[in-house]
Amino acid sequence: MVEGVADRTRDPRVIAFAQRQVTHTDWVFTAGGVALVLLTGLANVGWRGIRIETQPWLVWGLALFTASGAVWVAILIPLQARLARLAREFAEDRAIPAQYWRLCRQWNIWGAVATLLPVAALYFMVFKNAA
Repeated sequence: MVEGVADRTRDPRVIAFAQRQVTHTDWVFTAGGVALVLLTGLANVGWRGIRIETQPWLVWGLALFTASGAVWVAILIPLQARLARLAREFAEDRAIPAQYWRLCRQWNIWGAVATLLPVAALYFMVFKNAA
């Protein structure tokens, strides 16, 4: 899997700094963006008087979006917390443990899954009549 720019430096201080920034930006942008997309989408459905269960494209889109959120909550957030904790530790003593790299690979794999699920949801939102 592709390593992050900070990881490629193999510099513990750079990696620890990047881990802190990723954690902060995920809370602001990822969580905030998810909330905005979900709330505005549901509000739009409500304002138009659409019943979600009668529209297969909405059911699929919402299910895939929810699955992506489940991957984030159940897998990616705990992995990211572990990565950040490890990075704080090795930033001080300079030794990057093998466990960090294993967790990075897991995060990359599950991150790809969590990204592809909303892309699939986007398909149903755009091509709704074909679904």
